[in-house]
Amino acid sequence: MSSNSSAPLLEVEGLKKHYDVKGGLFKPDATVKAMDGVSFKLERGKTLAVVGESGCGKSTLARVLTMIETPTDGALRFDGEDILSLGKDAAKVLRQKIQIIFQNPYGSLNPRKKVGSILEEPLIINTDISKEDRKQKSLAILQKVGLRPEHYDRYPHMFSGGQRQRIAIARSLMLDPKVVVADEPVSALDVSVQAQVLNLMMDLQQDMGLSYVFISHDLSVVEHIADDVMVMYLGKAVEYGRSEDVFSNPQHPYTQALLSSTPRLNPEHRREKIKLEGELPSPLNPPSGCAFHARCRFARDQCHKEQPQLLDAKSGKVACFAVEQAWSFD
Repeated sequence: MSSNSSAPLLEVEGLKKHYDVKGGLFKPDATVKAMDGVSFKLERGKTLAVVGESGCGKSTLARVLTMIETPTDGALRFDGEDILSLGKDAAKVLRQKIQIIFQNPYGSLNPRKKVGSILEEPLIINTDISKEDRKQKSLAILQKVGLRPEHYDRYPHMFSGGQRQRIAIARSLMLDPKVVVADEPVSALDVSVQAQVLNLMMDLQQDMGLSYVFISHDLSVVEHIADDVMVMYLGKAVEYGRSEDVFSNPQHPYTQALLSSTPRLNPEHRREKIKLEGELPSPLNPPSGCAFHARCRFARDQCHKEQPQLLDAKSGKVACFAVEQAWSFD
């Protein structure tokens, strides 16, 4: 696979994932548009955070990026290569370069296997290195994530939640990936442990040149780790830009509401609370026009009828007719 250092490491255009759902007795079949046209670029050594409420399509994006599921439509390029046009052998090589850390460290590790076996499994499947080399690599990675050599022969139930997530992180690094997709990697951990794991991930990023797609609903965590932020709502990106721009000057009403609910210790940084009315619409029956219009304080007739596109604004990109009319675009 050729490498072009000037190009984005990962480039996504119009990525979609739709699921056909049986309607049952007297009900028609339906299509769930879990992800409906997402586009972004991930630069080398950077972190893109994907945020939004549960059901917005964040985890679907994670599964598609790691080839656990095949997208319905769109383009997915890694290191300049079109992933979706590659054959099986090339796709297997690609899976080694994009790895995933799952949300729950209690469920993502096989309780019947020792840590050494868990770490070495990707090497057994994807490489032909010797047993001794596999062990040495496992021990080296354990040390990198802050665990000791004696942990190699222990079972997952003998570790705390934070230690288990360190093991999960170690497993994701065994094949020397370039991109790690972290799907809510600290949400199942105690607050006191979250910062330790986040700092570990940032240290590993610097040491190993990793790029992260960091999926989270916790904006206080995202602000700590992200270079860029993409806000998703009902399968679509509604705002996308540099982290400092999104946090200092959120433009989409949904982003503003999310940030207003984020706890702030410094009174100067607190925002006026914006309460969203109503529930997140069902992806089985999304509203016409802008999916957010039923909960938006700036909604107008146009929002009920037309779907806004993600367009360049003064800082970043935003999909909102109210913002489009209020700001001059480049």
